Amino acid sequence: MPTLNDVLDKETALDEASTEWLHALVGDWQLLSDLSFGDLVLWVRRTGGAERPTWIAAAHVRPTTGVGIFVQDLVGQVADAQQVPMIERAYQQQQCVPGLRPAFHRDAPVREEAVPVIPRWVAQPIAIVTRHSSHVSLRTPSRLEVTYLATADALTRMIAQGQFPTPSGQTGRRRGAPRVGDGVMRLAADGTVTYASPNAVSAINRLGFDGVLPGARLIEVVSPLIREADEEQAPALTGQLPWATEVRSPSATMTVRAIPLHDGGTRVGSLLLVRDVSEVRRRERELLTKDATIREIHHRVKNNLQTVAAVLRLQGRRLEDPDARAALNDAGRRVATIALVHESLSQHLVDAVDFTDIARRGLKAAIDVANRSEAKVHGRVSGTFGAMRSEDATVIAMVLAELVQNAVEHGSVSGGTVTVHAARSPLPGRDEREQLEVQVSDQGPGLPPGFQPGQGGLGLRIVLSLVQDLGGDIEWSTRPEGGTVVRCVTPLRRVDPAPPVP
Repeated sequence: MPTLNDVLDKETALDEASTEWLHALVGDWQLLSDLSFGDLVLWVRRTGGAERPTWIAAAHVRPTTGVGIFVQDLVGQVADAQQVPMIERAYQQQQCVPGLRPAFHRDAPVREEAVPVIPRWVAQPIAIVTRHSSHVSLRTPSRLEVTYLATADALTRMIAQGQFPTPSGQTGRRRGAPRVGDGVMRLAADGTVTYASPNAVSAINRLGFDGVLPGARLIEVVSPLIREADEEQAPALTGQLPWATEVRSPSATMTVRAIPLHDGGTRVGSLLLVRDVSEVRRRERELLTKDATIREIHHRVKNNLQTVAAVLRLQGRRLEDPDARAALNDAGRRVATIALVHESLSQHLVDAVDFTDIARRGLKAAIDVANRSEAKVHGRVSGTFGAMRSEDATVIAMVLAELVQNAVEHGSVSGGTVTVHAARSPLPGRDEREQLEVQVSDQGPGLPPGFQPGQGGLGLRIVLSLVQDLGGDIEWSTRPEGGTVVRCVTPLRRVDPAPPVP
């Protein structure tokens, strides 16, 4: 199914400003559909060599407050012979027009209306919105339904006058943005409440107000209840500006979105969408507390590991046996490597780290130690490790530390460069996972004759064991130009995306 962008790019010659206006309209027209209890369809004029202009559906939305009219999405379909006359009338007359005759869909009568979309900077409509709602009614409409439909009519007139959508009044992506079903208020031009839906009354009551809402000025009702006055709250609570805000009392939190209603350039009132988000904000605070606790745990683990590494180094200095001293120093280095991972985890909200920085720091630490001798070794990290889960990061950090340490020791014999290259690629047969290939190379003398990794020292046995636990492969070889290269390929666990910022 084509998207709005697809239809506008392929079927029309609208400029960038008009395209953005239509995107803003479609991004905010769900509330109009909900207030209308009906479907909305955006029609655009096709460009081309047709003798008579044709109209194609670019977007379609159904109400969340009732049953939609069309089961199938109309995007990409050309307007039929019954709809074209109504659409053309709205386009030519530049005003809202009803259907010419009763329409039927699935043998049920449907009320239709065409609304021209006319931004303020153009003289002709750039599109037409049609409203389709059920015409069957066996009872007297409720006050809620009458208010919703009257508000929807006001918004359609604003679309034709270039006063809706109001981009500055959109609430964005933050969780808890109010919608029609959450609560609706109508305010008069002076900010007096003329109607409040049951959900809106409940939201105000949870803030602490127990009086009669209709007839009262909303800002005078809410101001004594909230904890802190905010300069952005007054325009929203009076309905003077298209604005979104949040009000907090000791007992509840409520989001508010105001949409001024204009007719002929004069503000005649406003529509307010409200929602009680007390539980949403409470859960967000709990998540932030948990995130802070997890980061603090990683920070303390990092500190403790660094303390252990320091103690091992101090103890090693007091030993006279060089082998024992080297063993304690190696143990301290390995503990410090694990501490690097926890230090990185303490700085993020997710259980994943960008390993490239850890690789650079580990290589630098190993080279700094080696360069205390006369031969100077240089290091270089190329490619990218990317983000990886903490379980994988800890193991790969230890493997890389051992490989780098060996490479630096070989390279420090005559100087040279130790290179660490990393590359990520899809894991064959597993679309959701990736594999990491790491190559560590030096410019030393190469592998000794009869080299067997399994018969090497403790460091090599640690590497083989860890790579095997990851389900990866590792191999050593001598480069033709001299030196050793180690190639390690390991699968990685899938990294979950970071949670959205509330």
